[in-house]
Amino acid sequence: MASENVYVEHCKGVNGLDKVILREIRGCSAEVSPLFPPIFRLRFLISSFLPLVSEPEVLRVMHLIIVFIDLDLVYLDGGQVTSWKNEFREQLLFLSSKATFKPPNAIHGGIQICFPQFGTIGSLEQHGFARNRLWSVDPDPPPFPANTSHRAFVDLILRHSEEEVKIWPHRYECRLRVALGPGGDLMLTTRIRNTNTDGKLFTFTFAYHTYFSVTDISEVRVEGLETLDYLDNLKNRERFTEQGDALTFESEVSVDKVYLSTPTKIAILDHERKRTFVLRKDGLPDAVVWNPWDKKAKAMADFGDDEYKHMLCVTAACVEKPIILKPGEEWKGRLEISAVPSSYCSGQLDPGRIFRSN
Repeated sequence: MASENVYVEHCKGVNGLDKVILREIRGCSAEVSPLFPPIFRLRFLISSFLPLVSEPEVLRVMHLIIVFIDLDLVYLDGGQVTSWKNEFREQLLFLSSKATFKPPNAIHGGIQICFPQFGTIGSLEQHGFARNRLWSVDPDPPPFPANTSHRAFVDLILRHSEEEVKIWPHRYECRLRVALGPGGDLMLTTRIRNTNTDGKLFTFTFAYHTYFSVTDISEVRVEGLETLDYLDNLKNRERFTEQGDALTFESEVSVDKVYLSTPTKIAILDHERKRTFVLRKDGLPDAVVWNPWDKKAKAMADFGDDEYKHMLCVTAACVEKPIILKPGEEWKGRLEISAVPSSYCSGQLDPGRIFRSN
């Protein structure tokens, strides 16, 4: 969890709990302490600019917290990012005010890890079991490449359990790295390995189910999906082709579409906030766009009746063609999200910027 420019200190925290403090040359530090073993909390802060962040009430449950100018909450329950803030302390991810933090229920909002199934197409519970399982801090994560500039990061791991094998008869390792770049970009990298010892391959679908915070859904447009084919989940997954030069949300009906063979870069423009979210993805050919609108919002117990106006899910995924892994094989998927001024759009972004391998 360290890099060559990070100083690591092991010490005691609140109530005598063990913690690790990471500090880098730029003044960034990280604090790791177990809340209830083996549950840990990780805190990154820019000590030169920010006071120690006060602990909100919600942090009394199992979690990790990362602060690097931006505030990033990663809960071990579900391996879920629940908060991401910019340098102005503005919340960039949507989290329902009615979200329940009661394992094994999923937390409604943030970024959910959907594995080994996305949606309801399959024999498992909706969106699979990974978002409802308790993850652990990875004791032996893959190293960062030598040229990386990412210092604020945490590695989590999820392995099969014997109870889980009864409903999904496979053994696996799922590794998740959550990192914040120097400019505040949020990066998630997942590696899934088939560890079956019986020679059996397995198939799965995967998604970073991401809830973006927007000012007014009717003033939002998504660029990068125009003219693409999509499966409409509200019409029995019937296939259509997107019309128009951008995707907008003015028809006052729920949206649940799986866009196929999407570009590696997608933009979400929030006109009222003059902000654009830029998604860059690798290994994730599909993109799911979802908003429940009013009727479905009212039907969800852990979702506010009017909160659909202030959120939009644009999910980097691999859904249409499941991934197949033989024993010993590994799949990797990556998502990078940045928030930039709305003068940017998908066609104006620097085409030379690509993912760094890691």
